[in-house]
Amino acid sequence: MLEMLQYPFFTRALLAGILIGFSASYFSVFVVQRKISYIGSGLAHAAFGGVALGLLLGITPILIAIPFTFLIAILTVYLQEHSKISIDSIIGILYSFSVAIGIIFLAIKENYTQDAYTYLFGSILTVSISDLIISLLLGIITIISFFRYWNRWSYATFDREMAKADKIPVLLDDYLLILMISLTVVLAIKIVGIILISAYIVIPGAFARLLAKRFITMTYIAIIFGVFSSILGLILSYQLDFPSGAVVIVLQSIFFAIALLVNKNKK
Repeated sequence: MLEMLQYPFFTRALLAGILIGFSASYFSVFVVQRKISYIGSGLAHAAFGGVALGLLLGITPILIAIPFTFLIAILTVYLQEHSKISIDSIIGILYSFSVAIGIIFLAIKENYTQDAYTYLFGSILTVSISDLIISLLLGIITIISFFRYWNRWSYATFDREMAKADKIPVLLDDYLLILMISLTVVLAIKIVGIILISAYIVIPGAFARLLAKRFITMTYIAIIFGVFSSILGLILSYQLDFPSGAVVIVLQSIFFAIALLVNKNKK
């Protein structure tokens, strides 16, 4: 472990993994409890379009993927509230469009294979100082949102109509929550990749739900689980020379399966 920490790229990846694991796991409990697991997968597809555009323009893909994903996320919430189209249809249309134009951008771009592979599957070698700074900012914003919005988001999660009756700005909170999830998804791409990001947003919350009886406890367990699995996964991916995202998700899936078996035996 000490030997690995001597390499700056691994130290950056480990710190980014801790920060992203913290944020992703925190928002995971809302994704799981609200039964919107498809949001993680959909936002990852949206991010693909932004990443591809960044590769085409020769700009850092993450800087393009963030506003691109924000736009798709806002459109998703807006159309859900102001149209008769079902949410699954909206997601199918918007996110399929994002993937389609992403494929077109990559087709135009020459010699994109290695860069695209990195963003699709994640790589600890590609975490930069700028990625780490943005991840730190996300972590700070996540902590602020916990003290400022956790109660409101939780209230609306369990009883949306009652929250509206109590004059809580539920729709505004929905926009804020999905933007935070969008930012987390985009930043987590470097760690787990576009293909696996939906699992990174879902498994910690699902794992915590098996063990916790209260929502606040579920939140704490999910965060600890996400951070721990990110650290262990990055260490193993470095030692085994496997894609970091795949290792992290496999570990999380194993832990989830164990928790499921334990929970079943208790019942």
